[in-house]
Amino acid sequence: MIMNKIFKNPYLNSVYAEVYIILVAWIMRHVGAPNTPDTFFDPIAALSLIVLSVAIMGYLFLGEPLQLYLDGAKKQSVTFFMKTLLSFAVITLIALVIVHTIAR
Repeated sequence: MIMNKIFKNPYLNSVYAEVYIILVAWIMRHVGAPNTPDTFFDPIAALSLIVLSVAIMGYLFLGEPLQLYLDGAKKQSVTFFMKTLLSFAVITLIALVIVHTIAR
């Protein structure tokens, strides 16, 4: 029951997306070994991470709007998607301002 409600808020979905991005960036920064030669498995890992990320972002951004659309609620579908997208854009803008401020 709680899982049915967890992804039904467009604003929280955009926060979940940002948390996922932060988690992946943190892991890449702290797990990767600097100055090591590339191996056969590096591109496999990179492509796997890309596919996983696309699937997760697709679910967060399109899962509920697609369900609404298929249920016949086309206007609510577009509204949900736009709320998710715009709130993620605001989060991204805030992140860019923070990064620009820190870089100075």
